[in-house]
Amino acid sequence: MGFDGEELYHSDFIRKEGVVTLPAFADPIGYAGAYEYGLGLMETCKQNLATDIKVYKPSVEQLDIPDTSIYSKDDVVQDVANTLICHVTGFFPPPVNVSWTKNNQIVTEDTSISQYRRNKDGTFNFFSTLKFTPEEGDIYSCTVNHKSIPGQPQTKTWEVDVAFPSVGPAVFCGVGLTLGLLGVAAGTFFLIKGNNCN
Repeated sequence: MGFDGEELYHSDFIRKEGVVTLPAFADPIGYAGAYEYGLGLMETCKQNLATDIKVYKPSVEQLDIPDTSIYSKDDVVQDVANTLICHVTGFFPPPVNVSWTKNNQIVTEDTSISQYRRNKDGTFNFFSTLKFTPEEGDIYSCTVNHKSIPGQPQTKTWEVDVAFPSVGPAVFCGVGLTLGLLGVAAGTFFLIKGNNCN
């Protein structure tokens, strides 16, 4: 069930329960009997699928390769806790497998995964996050495995690059101030010398 392109609820047939997919800050909404309704729709879908397979004789399964990006949630500050986000989008069908590494060592703690979200074109998107504390020189990677990817899984890397404040503006200001003071001193010297000559 959805509204305005956003999913509000789905039936989880593995756990045998209904799942409200609204964010935690949204007002709770109940769907009494929705799971049972979903079970009935599943049976109808299975029958329709069997008929369609006989009639249309499908050939190859559609596969869409995921597009992966990795970025930090907040601006990176040395030794300040942050979150890395691995965004995987444009893939079909689910599932995808995501793994994290730090300096080529597998990381499993402080990771989380989101639910699959459907894009308007029928593909899916998905987030995996890793809580971390940046230290200069650390290299993190997010590896995505999906049956549409030929050969090796996709891996995106992210290197901790802490931006230190630039000294350029301070140097420029200091040089300007020094030249200004020299100009005032030279002007005063010539003014006094000119007055003494008269």
